[in-house]
Amino acid sequence: MLPTSSSSSSKGRPVRPNTFFPHYLRRIVKWQQMDIEYTFWQMLHLCSSPKVVYQHTKYHKQTKNQWARDDPAFVVICSLLLSVSTIAYCAAYDYSAGHAVFVVLSVLVFHFLVAGAILATCCWFFSNNYLREETVNSHAVEQHVEWLYAFDVHCNSFFPVFMLLYVLHYFLSPLLVAHGFLPVLLSNVLFMVAATYYHYLNFLGYDVLPFLERTTLLLYPTGVSFVIFPILILTGFNPSRFFLNMYFSRPL
Repeated sequence: MLPTSSSSSSKGRPVRPNTFFPHYLRRIVKWQQMDIEYTFWQMLHLCSSPKVVYQHTKYHKQTKNQWARDDPAFVVICSLLLSVSTIAYCAAYDYSAGHAVFVVLSVLVFHFLVAGAILATCCWFFSNNYLREETVNSHAVEQHVEWLYAFDVHCNSFFPVFMLLYVLHYFLSPLLVAHGFLPVLLSNVLFMVAATYYHYLNFLGYDVLPFLERTTLLLYPTGVSFVIFPILILTGFNPSRFFLNMYFSRPL
């Protein structure tokens, strides 16, 4: 959504976020108001041409005067796809129906929503406090990154991770959980690619905002990935076996 202005420039006007956010939540239960086709178009291009998606973010700002989505369809569809994929994992690696329900709810609530809110809050705080350009003109409107836009960026970055670590990983899991060096190598490479792509899309989401500078700092975590994963490979750590053993009752 639109960056907020300073307090001096907002006197006498209603605060838009207070009215926008409840409206956004109400649209979650109204499928007829969601643009499903455009959401799938975004998901496809986030995996193939993510810059195109953020180019449309600029158009969205110009036409609707806000950076964040006013349509919750992306969050809703992503939640449904995540639930279906987790059910598939439970069918393959879990014995208890009750535990499977717990796993589905925990993945949806904590992996996607809570973890996403935490990551979005961290990026929102960091970008507003350390990446905003200094305002030279004292009469210019001071611009900020809105929290809902930060959460949109997280959702955009999460979807390719979902395709890699929930969908592709599911079909490769018989190979990835096997013993030996090759499964360890492939599993770590898959996780490293997912982590790197997440941070790259996160960078694109903030780089498109014209009032931010030094956004390349958001790419620094990718360097950590290139250091950690070779160490994990050399130590024989298999992230696929680790997470499947942690969440599901079937021993591997």
